Amino acid sequence: MKPESMSLHSLGAAAAAVAPVSELLCIFGTGDLGRSLGQCLLQSGYRVVYGSRRPHSSGPLPPGAQVMSHAEAAQSATLIFICVHREHYGFLETMAHHLERKVLVDLSNNLKKDMYPDANAAYLQRLVPGAAVVKGLNTLSAWALQNGLLAGKQVYLCGNSMEAKRAVADMATKLGLSVLDRGTLSAARELEDFPLRLFPEWRLPLRIATGLTAFFFFYLLIRDVIYAYVEQDKDISFRIMVSLANKVFPIVSLIMLSLCYLPGVIAAVLQLYRGTKYRRFPHWLDRWMLCRKQIGLVALALAFLHAIYTFIIPIRYAVRHKLISRVVDEMKNNKTTPFYFDNEEAWGTDSFFALGILGFFLYVLLGLTSLPSVGATLSWREFSFIQSKLGHLTLFICTVHGYIYGWNKFLRPSTYKWYTPPGYMLCLIVPSVVLVLKVLLLLPCVDRTLTRIRQGWERTEPRDEICKATNL
Repeated sequence: MKPESMSLHSLGAAAAAVAPVSELLCIFGTGDLGRSLGQCLLQSGYRVVYGSRRPHSSGPLPPGAQVMSHAEAAQSATLIFICVHREHYGFLETMAHHLERKVLVDLSNNLKKDMYPDANAAYLQRLVPGAAVVKGLNTLSAWALQNGLLAGKQVYLCGNSMEAKRAVADMATKLGLSVLDRGTLSAARELEDFPLRLFPEWRLPLRIATGLTAFFFFYLLIRDVIYAYVEQDKDISFRIMVSLANKVFPIVSLIMLSLCYLPGVIAAVLQLYRGTKYRRFPHWLDRWMLCRKQIGLVALALAFLHAIYTFIIPIRYAVRHKLISRVVDEMKNNKTTPFYFDNEEAWGTDSFFALGILGFFLYVLLGLTSLPSVGATLSWREFSFIQSKLGHLTLFICTVHGYIYGWNKFLRPSTYKWYTPPGYMLCLIVPSVVLVLKVLLLLPCVDRTLTRIRQGWERTEPRDEICKATNL
């Protein structure tokens, strides 16, 4: 062998000798969750071994993973993921001596709350008292693991051993997860209830939208349908399905959109009043601000319904019957209805439709940028520009759209049926207040002070200045 070849062979052997060996992790369970978790661990540089009741017939596993019996797999690794349901924990008690001083990560969840008298992780700890049980990663689904949707996703851990939690947290961080320690194993029940929550961030927006929809539906039902039946002896109940709904949807949508920006205005006023940004907002305002995204998406959904309902108006039976009757009447009487061009009416109609289309386009743009996959591609300044500046512009355009709809009806006595204002007048109150307050906050003298407060400046009270001067 040539000296050069010997030298290269020696260097390769030396490099192989000092190359770090990947950590070996164990997974109990070869179902969807276990296979998906193993694939992610392999992609992150770990070695994976599966423990199975039937090692030779466990089904397809990620390439590169080993499979053996539970006892053999437990002896080969110190960190073990329990990806089986609670009702199958019995085998763990029989092999407790193999799990001494091991870290067991319980990923199990239940089908409903309070399904068992104690948490699954606490039950597991009783079965294997010599192991360190950590509850965590149970908010990850097999679908999220398979599609690599882990970057920045927050997961929770709890356990009685700090060393065990640190080992699991290090592993989770390598997977790209954000880890939050929730304390001892007594918090396991709370963690197991997290996946059972049904749209917790959407409850307040949906309640607001449902309440507003119900109010305006019955309000317009009384004004339009019942009023026509009582005062004019007309049965126009067929309008409930389309015409009435097409009035309710844009009204609620505009109010919901204004509710996205109203808490920001209230927060700015509070900061100006207090002269500092370091005091906590009231709980109701904090909760309101945290669900602004969901409020905006509900508003967008209602705007979509309004657009769809508007498109189907020409094909409605009542509209087609009215047009056909007019044509037949003109043919029978051999007359033609003259066309009167009203320039003012034409401008109002075209402006109404143009602002509606533009407002809906900006609505969709706001909804798209609120998606995590789209928002992640934007810088902070770009995201702020779209959600704040274009958001307020959207609110302004949609509000003007509403004003143009009734620009020539505000002073007509016939508009106020039973002395009640029409629904579009009521829906303009909240967005108008938000826009007026926003304009006041943009005044140079106000905006300058608010900017200084948000940069950390605090207004000192006269009493505080006296105390500082006298060292009291």
